[in-house]
Amino acid sequence: MLVARRTALRLALAAIPAAFVSTLFVPAAHAVEALPDARFVGWAEAVNEFQIASGKLALSKSGNEIVRGYATRMIAEHTEAASFLVKSRSEAGVSYAPDPAAPPNTAAILQRLSGLQGPEFDTSYANAQLGIQTDAEAQYGAYSQNGKSGPLRRYAQMMLPKSQEQLEYAKRLVGGR
Repeated sequence: MLVARRTALRLALAAIPAAFVSTLFVPAAHAVEALPDARFVGWAEAVNEFQIASGKLALSKSGNEIVRGYATRMIAEHTEAASFLVKSRSEAGVSYAPDPAAPPNTAAILQRLSGLQGPEFDTSYANAQLGIQTDAEAQYGAYSQNGKSGPLRRYAQMMLPKSQEQLEYAKRLVGGR
């Protein structure tokens, strides 16, 4: 009986930091407007490029198998997404227009990550993933419903469930699970 209480207490205490961390990094839900077509293309391209580049960094800098597995998956999924984006952009006849407002300054994040190693890298990588995946889910959701271009809207509709799944994995990554 005493052992069971101690185990329950230990589990409860272990859950507190994960719950606390998740409230620090997950922004409150807010409505996001779909970007104009060219800005959406620029934004989606930046997300894909960030996921590939940060994934490669994670493979070179992390010894954590969970982080490495997540990174491997992001490289594969966003390489595929990038090729679908090129096709969708071509079908839509939309030119690339980078969006300096979103996602977060990925170049600065990559620069910061490149200077880190080990557990410090893992923590920063996880937090960066949570941020970008939160933004991605919101924008893919908004564009899939309200985007003007049919081919790009189909791309967003294809990416939304993947983004939702990636967000769940990112939450677990931040929580250390």
